Amino acid sequence: MTNMDPGVIQKRRTFAIIAHPDAGKTTLTEKLLLYGGAIHLAGQVRAKRDKRGTRSDWMKLEQERGISINTSVMQFSYADYVLNLLDTPGHEDFSEDTYRTLMAVECAIMILDGARGVEPRTIKLFEICKERKIPIITFINKMDLPAMEPFELMDNIETVLGITCVPFLWPMGSGSLFKGVYNLRENTLHRFEKTKAGAYRVPEKISGLNDPDLQEMMGERDYSKFLEDVHMAKEMLPDFDEDLFRATEITPVLFGSAGTNFGIELLLNEFLKLAPPPQKVTIDDGSVIDPGDENFRAFVFKLQANMNKAHRDRVAFVRILSGVFERGMQVYVPRLEKNVKLASPVSFFGQERNTIDFAYPGDVIGLINPRLYQIGDILCNGSPIKYSPLPVFAPEAFASLVLSDTSKSKAFRKGISELAEEGVVQVFNADQQSPIIGGIGQLQFDVFKYRLEDEYNAPCRVENLNFECSRWLKNESDIPKLSRFDRVVRDHHGNAVVLFETRYRLQGFMADNPDIQLLNHPPV
Repeated sequence: MTNMDPGVIQKRRTFAIIAHPDAGKTTLTEKLLLYGGAIHLAGQVRAKRDKRGTRSDWMKLEQERGISINTSVMQFSYADYVLNLLDTPGHEDFSEDTYRTLMAVECAIMILDGARGVEPRTIKLFEICKERKIPIITFINKMDLPAMEPFELMDNIETVLGITCVPFLWPMGSGSLFKGVYNLRENTLHRFEKTKAGAYRVPEKISGLNDPDLQEMMGERDYSKFLEDVHMAKEMLPDFDEDLFRATEITPVLFGSAGTNFGIELLLNEFLKLAPPPQKVTIDDGSVIDPGDENFRAFVFKLQANMNKAHRDRVAFVRILSGVFERGMQVYVPRLEKNVKLASPVSFFGQERNTIDFAYPGDVIGLINPRLYQIGDILCNGSPIKYSPLPVFAPEAFASLVLSDTSKSKAFRKGISELAEEGVVQVFNADQQSPIIGGIGQLQFDVFKYRLEDEYNAPCRVENLNFECSRWLKNESDIPKLSRFDRVVRDHHGNAVVLFETRYRLQGFMADNPDIQLLNHPPV
């Protein structure tokens, strides 16, 4: 076992970016990579004749629709730190994947559109972070476009989300007047110049509020208002408190533009100061895992099939909690009750991967998975542990999956089995001719169908069913008590699930059958 330098842990940061669709999440992701030196040209904003898809959105369907529907992982270095960035799905239909991803991070950057403020998807993601005590850094984006006033934006955040704002940067105007930001903590003015399509790092001039060029550049009226706002922000708004930040009671607020690269380097620098390194984790028996513990502990939070279609491989995404990972090491998997050799570990940069020899607490690694691991699996050495960080949610939409070409039935079955293990959707009655799929919304079904056809060559159609909620049945002995109106199916672990056409029907069922126990999650 390799000894671990404690400084290695302190130099790790594992974080996610959360945002409402179109707030600029994918663009900001790419700009962080640009400033981190991981890429040298921002592909999202290249000229049309030389344009590429972004590094994080690797699935063809994501590129076609212009949204993130998969969690991607990018590890890169910046200022002697190792950053593990988990880019979460932007669409609400993939809430469960997002929830699992947020269980693997220590901090989140919340992006808001400067013109729109807090939007519905932002609220749901914020609530997950608040519940999990994941500290949040707020980046108000698109200040190069017409935006709400900074005080109005912060009031919107505090009113809707119930978290106190502490501004770190203050914008110099918005829209075409947006020229830079003032660092309220260091009393420095950062003026930026636009580059071609925002593809490169922007030139920056650092000065102070009495910069003689400032008044001439802004105009007397805007300059006076800017000085007044800066003074009010410094005098009236609360000071930063690290304990309150860690408790998700306050959020540092920074302003900028991912599209023009204004404020990106400042965001990265403040992030390194604010975001916590890998933290202690409390497991099911109440004991605590310290990142510096010698014993190796990790958990699987995501599975992905066919990341490399040429090899038809499967990858298990693993977050390390403690100890040093070494290629070829033996670990114990409690669910399997056996030891497993970790022979093919990789690090990620979007779809790209590199074989690694070592990894440390906070790192996210990939294990080539021969149908071995499941979401939620624990990998450990020393004494086995029980850790259950990843819940399963009851679906709210259902459809029947019908194979269009019966000669493809073998591929159809294989695709359904493998994609069900990933959690793309939940699959019921998998052994029947037309299995049922369940999820949060229609986009999940579209993705499932697309991947069956694209990755497994299994053409099929989706027929929506008239059910809007479901519950797991705790006791199998209650099945005979159900009426002919209650549809019972089996999940891919064989547990009984009752489907209800309406929430009203579910409520009525519970009132009429108080002795039957229904669960929001699979029975333990």
